Amino acid sequence: MAHQSALISADIDAYLARHEQKELLRLLTCGSVDDGKSTLIGRLLHDSRMIYEDQLAELSRDSVKSGTAGAEVDLALLVDGLQAEREQGITIDVAYRYFSTAERKFIIADTPGHEQYTRNMATGASTSDLAIILIDARHGVQTQTRRHSVIASLLGIRHIIVAVNKMDLVGYDERVFNRIKADYLDFAARLDRADPRFIPISALKGDNVVERGAALGWYEGPPLMAILDSIEIAADRNLADMRLPVQYVNRPNPDFRGYCGALAGGVVRPGDRITALPSGRSSTVKSIVTYDGELAEAHAPMSVTLTLQDEIDISRGDMLAPSANLPETADRFRANIVWLSEQPLVAGKQYDIKLASRMASGTVAEISHRIDVNSLAERPATALCLNEIGHCAVAVNAPVSFDPYKKCKGTGSFIIIDRLNNVTVGAGMITGVAGDARRRPVTPEERRARYGQQGFTAWLAGDNSLAVARELERRLFDMGHLCHVLDQTQTRLDLEAAARLFSQAGLICLGAIDQEARAPGSGQIFDCDARAVDDILRAISEGAGLR
Repeated sequence: MAHQSALISADIDAYLARHEQKELLRLLTCGSVDDGKSTLIGRLLHDSRMIYEDQLAELSRDSVKSGTAGAEVDLALLVDGLQAEREQGITIDVAYRYFSTAERKFIIADTPGHEQYTRNMATGASTSDLAIILIDARHGVQTQTRRHSVIASLLGIRHIIVAVNKMDLVGYDERVFNRIKADYLDFAARLDRADPRFIPISALKGDNVVERGAALGWYEGPPLMAILDSIEIAADRNLADMRLPVQYVNRPNPDFRGYCGALAGGVVRPGDRITALPSGRSSTVKSIVTYDGELAEAHAPMSVTLTLQDEIDISRGDMLAPSANLPETADRFRANIVWLSEQPLVAGKQYDIKLASRMASGTVAEISHRIDVNSLAERPATALCLNEIGHCAVAVNAPVSFDPYKKCKGTGSFIIIDRLNNVTVGAGMITGVAGDARRRPVTPEERRARYGQQGFTAWLAGDNSLAVARELERRLFDMGHLCHVLDQTQTRLDLEAAARLFSQAGLICLGAIDQEARAPGSGQIFDCDARAVDDILRAISEGAGLR
């Protein structure tokens, strides 16, 4: 909904033209659970007169029904639309609201505070220019406050407003505000580019949200809405490094070939010399085509179609960049990763990696350390669990083009996708090219993560041992596991030595031996004449840690 303006009734075309030219600010509210994020957004909309009368009437009825705010109108219901959210009085999903003032347009993401929904907070933060971190004045800085602050910092959000909410519940005490401010500054001093602004508010009462509150006379700064209207964000955009990840090749007829995508950074003009990556072929920009016609120049984040002077092979997932200012191209890079899945991240497991418009398969080759969100200390780690943040080395199956995230968000961020269920399980921010670790030996842990099993040797003894071994091999293979049968009648190798080599390589080794053979010194022996095949299969699955 747009702000109230006399132009709406006087000259709607002029109003729409003016509205279209306004700068857009994307922001999110985050922090610990029940710090008042949804109520703050509702208060911003209500006090700015951004709610229709029928919406306000329905809100009043819903407030009586939910009973969460007593005799007051529960403004949180404006953004808490899910039934579960209204019943529990919490935010679960990310809710977006759109409004404008005379100065600019806004998109607000209301993100949940519960730790289990941290992935939703990261989603809302990924496209935001500014973060409002709310802190309950009664409880001060919490673990989730720190975690959201770390994620906001990693995602490159340069503008942080720390809103100390519920000041009405602590008697608008300036000492409480100053204590919380000092605690947060002590923590934030270790964050990258941390320069937060602090403001005391009461979202429920409206103090210092849109208008200054009489009870907060000791606060000399502007109210929250005035800060949002005036904060400078134009300089945040990267207009120096042109990057166009190709999303689509438009070929409507033999006379036109255009490369479509959203500019991730920089400015492009006809006549610019560009290079297509990863092929390295170069050409010159012929024209910049849009729905409204050709442009003399385009800048991020505009979506455009480029035509080139030369016919070169460019496909979806490639990247166009200035020949004199190319991004990195490599098959290994280092990144900070926020893990979003209940299944832990284990180095060596195969995932799909989506970076800009390019999809590649790859692995997290190494977890260097985990970041403690309370102290920002680097802790040793072999895995990342749900909501944990770590610094890792990522290896992909083919070279990809990228920039450090601090340089260009659009070409420095990626998501990690589970190959089995297509669920996004991680989000990463690239820090640079990884050192050459190809000479580092492959560890048993990496093999276990890659194959979904660990090396295991099963010795099958009995008159029908070979037949049982062949049946088990087929069943394990059909289940997607790596296995091999060692038959003493078909090899001159020392069976036990061969089995040891297969096991070290991470395979399941099925050795067929007769009852009179010498009992091997390693592995597990199964009597095929005494045990059923299904029973042996279960024992092998347990011993090999199959998943």
